[in-house]
Amino acid sequence: MAVTTESSYTETLIDIENSLGFVPGFMAAIPENALVHEWPVFKQYTLGETVIPPKYRELMQLAVAATQKCQYCEAFHTGVAEMNGATEAELAETGVLASLTTRWSAMIHTQQYDYETFVDELHQIGAFIQEQQQAAD
Repeated sequence: MAVTTESSYTETLIDIENSLGFVPGFMAAIPENALVHEWPVFKQYTLGETVIPPKYRELMQLAVAATQKCQYCEAFHTGVAEMNGATEAELAETGVLASLTTRWSAMIHTQQYDYETFVDELHQIGAFIQEQQQAAD
């Protein structure tokens, strides 16, 4: 188990302030030993460069926030998505996509649809669509 020292916590607070301009209250309220571990992940996947471009990361996180009904996350990820160039149309489409996944998941789960059958049908659909695309090319 990693031990959190006062200096690592202080360094974390300094890094947060240097990255965000100040230490937000919701971060300061996290236990010290948790914050020193949570901040690097937050920083990397919110402010850093990753495989997924920032705008798309934020739109994905907004979709998750919307399905969780988290007003804090919705506000945060909408704002950061906009800062990364997301348009009103992209934000609106994100809501549709989030609702589709949630809605269809509910319908399939309610049916207690056989998972193996679902996966087999998904492969059939994929093969059909690929055939259609190749024929169009």
